[in-house]
Amino acid sequence: MASVDHGMYAVEEWTDEEADILRRYFTNLEGPVFALVNLPEVVKGALFARYSRSAKSLRRLFLDEFVGDLDISGDLGIDATVGLARAEQLYDKIFFEYGDDSVAQLGGVHLACEQASNVLTKVLEWGRLMSYMEKSTRYVAYDSRLSNGRYRYYRDAEILDSPLGARYVGDMDRLFDAYGELLPVLQSHLAGQYPKAAGDSDLAWRQSVRAKAFDALRGMLPAGATSNLGIYASGQAYEALLIRMRAHALPEARSYADLMLDELRKVIPSWVKRVDVGDRGVAHSDYLEATQGAMKDLADELFGPEALAPDGAVVGGVPEVDLIDWDPDAEVKVVAAMLYPFTDRSEAVVDARVASMTVDERVEVVRRYVGERRNRRHRPGRALERCGYRFDVISDYGAFRDLQRHRLLTVEWQDLTPAHGYTQPAAVADAGVQGPYAAAMDRSAALWGALSERFRPAQAAYAVALAFRIRYAMQFNAREAMHLLELRTSPQGHPEYRQVCQQMHRLIAEKAGHRTIAAMMSHVDDADYGSVGLERLAGERRAEARRAARAPTLS
Repeated sequence: MASVDHGMYAVEEWTDEEADILRRYFTNLEGPVFALVNLPEVVKGALFARYSRSAKSLRRLFLDEFVGDLDISGDLGIDATVGLARAEQLYDKIFFEYGDDSVAQLGGVHLACEQASNVLTKVLEWGRLMSYMEKSTRYVAYDSRLSNGRYRYYRDAEILDSPLGARYVGDMDRLFDAYGELLPVLQSHLAGQYPKAAGDSDLAWRQSVRAKAFDALRGMLPAGATSNLGIYASGQAYEALLIRMRAHALPEARSYADLMLDELRKVIPSWVKRVDVGDRGVAHSDYLEATQGAMKDLADELFGPEALAPDGAVVGGVPEVDLIDWDPDAEVKVVAAMLYPFTDRSEAVVDARVASMTVDERVEVVRRYVGERRNRRHRPGRALERCGYRFDVISDYGAFRDLQRHRLLTVEWQDLTPAHGYTQPAAVADAGVQGPYAAAMDRSAALWGALSERFRPAQAAYAVALAFRIRYAMQFNAREAMHLLELRTSPQGHPEYRQVCQQMHRLIAEKAGHRTIAAMMSHVDDADYGSVGLERLAGERRAEARRAARAPTLS
C-alpha cells in the first residue's frame, strides 16, 4: 500500500468534531485522494459541481456548505475507512461463478483527486467511459497559498532532490507572485473598461470582471499548477485508468495511481484486484510502457531528437487549425444514413437511391431529419456519425486542457514545451502589463530549458506556462462536431478555444465543402466577444435570475 508523502502534499487539519463527521463519508482524512461513500448520489454530484468553482478542498467544502443541509443523525457510528470484507467475498463468489468482466461496469465510485498537476489531470481525463469535474482556472484565483504556506504547484521529488531543486521552487514561486501582482491590476482595468450596466447586480458584474481577468492571466500559471478533480467511473474504467497510469513516463502519474488504488480498494476491492497482479495488470502496464518506449525511439530516429529552439515569441491570439482528413462523399453518405432506419431496404440500395437524388432532394432529407433545433441540446440522431474529421491544432495549453476533456473524440498531443511561442491576450496589452507578462514567459521558458536537460519531457513541462502553445490532433465524427463546436463557441467560452472551434467550423464548410453539414450546426457562434464586453456576463445574469427565482418570498 502506498503511503502519503506529507512533504509533497498539503495536509488539512480537522477538529475532533469535524473528523468525526468526515470519517463517515470519506475514505481518508489526510491524503489528496479519497472516495465518497454513504451519501446520496445527488449530494455527491452537487459536491463535485460546486467543487469545480471553489478554491476549497472537497472535505472542507462538505463541512462548510453541505453538512448543515443534510440529516446525518442516522449515520452515527458509520466509519467509511473500514474495509468491506464481506461485500468483497460476496462479489468474488458471483464473479467466479459467472466469470464476466462486465460485472465491474455495474457499479461506480466518486473519487476526489486533489493537488494533481495540470500535467497529471490530462492523464486522469484520458478515459472515455468516465465523468470528470475539474476545478476551473476561470472561477478560482491562484494567488493564495495552501495551509502549508506553499503556492499550489506540484513539487516533483526528483526535481527537488536535484541541483535544480532550489531554482525550481524559486522560479515557480516567482510565476505565482507575478500572477498575483497582476490580478488586481487587470481587475481594476477591466472594471473601468466595462462599467456596471443598469439592471445588473453587483455580484453578476464583479463575477464577470473576475472571470475576464482570470481568463487573461491564467496563461501565466505553469502546467505544474495543481488542480482538484472529481471523477465518477465504474470499476472497469478505474482498472483501465490505473493500468495506463502505472505505465506512464510521468513519475507523478505512477505514484498517484498507487494513492488511487489504495482508496478504491476500500470501496471496490474486487474490481481493482488485478491492477497490480503480475500476469494481469502489471503485464498490461509493462506492455504499454514497452510500446511507448519503442515508438519514442523510432520517432527520434525518423525525425531527430532535437526539439525546436524556444524563442519566446508572442504569436498573437489566433490559434492555428488545419483540417487534414475528411471524406469527400460524406454528405451523400450522411443522407443515406439518415434514411436507412426508416426503410426496409439494404444499405447498398439506399446508397444508390441517394446517389441518384438531386441536391435539393438531399437538402430536404437533411431539413426533415434535423428539424427545428431550438437550442444546442436538440441534436439529431446518429446518422451524423457516418463521417468524420481530423484536425491538426496549435493553441495555448490552457485551451487544449479544456478541449481535451471531451471524451468521445480522439485526441493525441505532443510534449508541452515553449517551442511554439505563447499567446498574449489583448487585455494584457490594454492594461499596460505586457512587460511583466513577457518576463513571466521568459522565466518559464528558461526554467523549462534547464529542466529538459536533466529530466523527462513530462517533468520539464511542469515549468511551462499555460500561455505557451502545444500541437495536438483532434478527430471526431460530425455528431460530436455539432456538440463540441456549438458548446465551445458559446459567448461565455474562453476566447482561445472559441477561436479553435470557429476555425474548425469554417474548415468543415469551406475546405471539406460540407456546407450542408456545417449548416446543421446552427448554434455555432462566430462572433468575437473578447473585444466588446464581458463574456461571462450573460451567464451570470442567468445565474442571478435563477437565484432570485429560488429565493423564498417574504410576506
